[in-house]
Amino acid sequence: MSGAPAWLTRVEEEFARDVPAWFREFGLGGTADGLPADGGAARKAAVLMLFAGDEDGGHDVVLTERSRHLRSHAGQVSFPGGRVDPDDDGVVGAALREAQEEVGLDTRGVEVVSTLPPLFLRPSKQAVTPVLGWWHTPGPIGVVDEGEVARVVRAPLETLLDPANRFTVVGPRGYRGPGFEVEGLFVWGFTATLLDTVLDLAHLTREWDADTERRLPAREISAILRRRG
Repeated sequence: MSGAPAWLTRVEEEFARDVPAWFREFGLGGTADGLPADGGAARKAAVLMLFAGDEDGGHDVVLTERSRHLRSHAGQVSFPGGRVDPDDDGVVGAALREAQEEVGLDTRGVEVVSTLPPLFLRPSKQAVTPVLGWWHTPGPIGVVDEGEVARVVRAPLETLLDPANRFTVVGPRGYRGPGFEVEGLFVWGFTATLLDTVLDLAHLTREWDADTERRLPAREISAILRRRG
C-alpha cells in the first residue's frame, strides 16, 4: 500500500489555516446539531473525491456523468455519492457505499485521507460532506446502473489543470462559477466549485483566465428548468 501524495494530505491542513470563502458562505454555520444556518432540516449526504495515480506517474480523479433519465441533476457531472442511510458508518461509510453501488469500486483499495465540513445545498436541502480518498490499489470501475450513471471517467489532473480547459461558467439568473472540460465532460456547479477549491488547497492550481466565459449548455438549462418546474 502506498501512502497518499503530499498535495492531497495538505488539503485538510490548508483548509484549517484559511477556510475558503465558498465554505464560509455555504457551510452549516457551525451549528452543533448539524442544521443549516437558516434553521431548516438538512438531509445528510456525502460525495467521494477519489484520487489515484496512473502508470505514467500522473494523477486522476473519478467523475461520473449522471443519467439523463434522473429527476434530479440529470446529465450533470458529479462525484460518486448520495444520501447517508441509517445503516451507514457515517458520512465516510455513505460515500464509500455509494461509490461501490455507482461505479463498482472495491473500497478495500481506498485510504480515506480526510473529510471537509458539510456544505448546505439550498435547492436540494442537503448537507453534503466531501470525503477525500486516495485509491492506493486501483481496480476496474464502470457503470453499474445505467438508470443512475451514464458514464464513469478517471479524469487526468493534468487535463483539468490545463488553463486551456478552464473557464467561468455563465448561467441563468446571474449564475457564475468555475468550469472545466475533460474527456468530453462539461463540469460546472457544485462539482466544479468543489474540485476548484480542493485543487487550490492542494497548491496544484495553475494560473488561468477567469475572464474566459462559456455559457451553460442548453441541455443543462433545460434540466434546471424542469427541476424547478
